[in-house]
Formats: sequence, structure tokens, C-alpha cells
Amino acid sequence: MATLFIADLHLSEDQTALNRQFLAFLQGPASQAEALYILGDLFEAWLGDDLIPDFCQPFIQALHNLHQQGVPVYLQHGNRDFLLGETFCTLSGTQLLDDAVLIDLYGIPTLLMHGDLLCTDDIDYQNMRAQLRNPAWIADFLAKPPAERIAMARALREHSKLASSQKSEQIMDVNPQTVRQTLREHELLQLIHGHTHRPAQHRLDLDGKTAWRHVLPDWQSQPGLLYCDTRGCQLRELASL
Repeated sequence: MATLFIADLHLSEDQTALNRQFLAFLQGPASQAEALYILGDLFEAWLGDDLIPDFCQPFIQALHNLHQQGVPVYLQHGNRDFLLGETFCTLSGTQLLDDAVLIDLYGIPTLLMHGDLLCTDDIDYQNMRAQLRNPAWIADFLAKPPAERIAMARALREHSKLASSQKSEQIMDVNPQTVRQTLREHELLQLIHGHTHRPAQHRLDLDGKTAWRHVLPDWQSQPGLLYCDTRGCQLRELASL
């Protein structure tokens, strides 16, 4: 059996083919896994657990079925769905994780992150992230009526698109020194994250030791995952499972 890691699906109502792929994945390969980790941005947007869209109901049921079958499903917030809360987790049988979590992955201590906190060169994004994750901002946003939340989310998304179009690829990627410092702080040699949409397995020299940074693929470009078992970790395309 294997442990599977996915991220950056960005599911939305108009992504019907992708939605079907995800359901097939949950009912197929995921059902044979030892555990499933979703490291952020499962959804393109999330406006609060009191506004669960109808198109999400099959996902909630399929995730709950995995839980009932004995496959634990762990969920991290992304930058698009950081308002996912305990109601969603209760309904889906998932377990919400902190922004940075240490797990034992077949004997290798491993750090899990969405990945946006590693993009420290993008100062504008980090400032906006701090504002949006402020508990006072979140409470104020969730208290607003649905129409106002929808309008605010649309405006934030347009601002994000415009800002991203004006930034270099390097700025929007992780900062190598931040990666190394993060691994040092946690005294680890393995990191798994998403967010950047640049799937790869990076071998690093960390103070004379070999460290690994596994970057998960986004499902908009080429659906895939990180497949880990006692032999190690491999990036695999969904179609190959």
C-alpha cells in the first residue's frame, strides 16, 4: 500500500471533466491507499462552510466513503480555499491540518506544506496572505451576506490575476534559502508541497546532507500525484495509476 499526496486541483463548477476525474480517483486509486493527503487548493474558491456549492456534494460523499472504508484523508488549506472549516471536515470525514505539519513517512520525518509560505520573494503576496488569514478579517468576511462574499472573492481573484501577470516566474516560485531555512528549523531532510504548479523532485545539499523537496503537480495542467511507499516517492500521472 502507498500514501498519496495531491494538491492544486482548483475544482470548480465549470470544470466538469476534471470533477469527474477527481471522483474516479477517489473511488479508484485513493480507495486502495494507506492514506491520502490533500495539500491545499482542492477548490478554486471557498466562501465559507455555510455556502457549500451543490457541485461539491459528490466530492463530500466520496471523501466520506473513503473515511468509512478506513482510508484517512488529511486536508491542508491552500491560498484559494483557506476558509474550509470544521463543518466541511465533519461532512467529508477529512482531518484538517496546520499550515506546516510533520509526519513520519515510512520512517522518514517529512514536512508537509501548501507551499505559498516558501515564496518569500513575493512580498506583495505575503502581505495579502497575512491580511486574509487574520482572524478578524475572516470573521468579518464570513459575517457578510452571500452576495457580498461572492463579489469580494471575484474582486480578489481579478486582483490576483493582474498581479501575477506582472510578476516574474522567479518571484512566484519558492525562495531556495527559505526552503533550506525551513528544513533546518524543523531538523528535516524531506519536504512535500504544492502551490507553485511546477512538479519536480529536487535533490538538495543541506549542510553536507542530502535533502529532498517534492513539488506536487496541479491538476489543471497534468493531473498527477506523489506516490510514496517503503521504496521511496515518485511523481506519477493520474492516467498511469
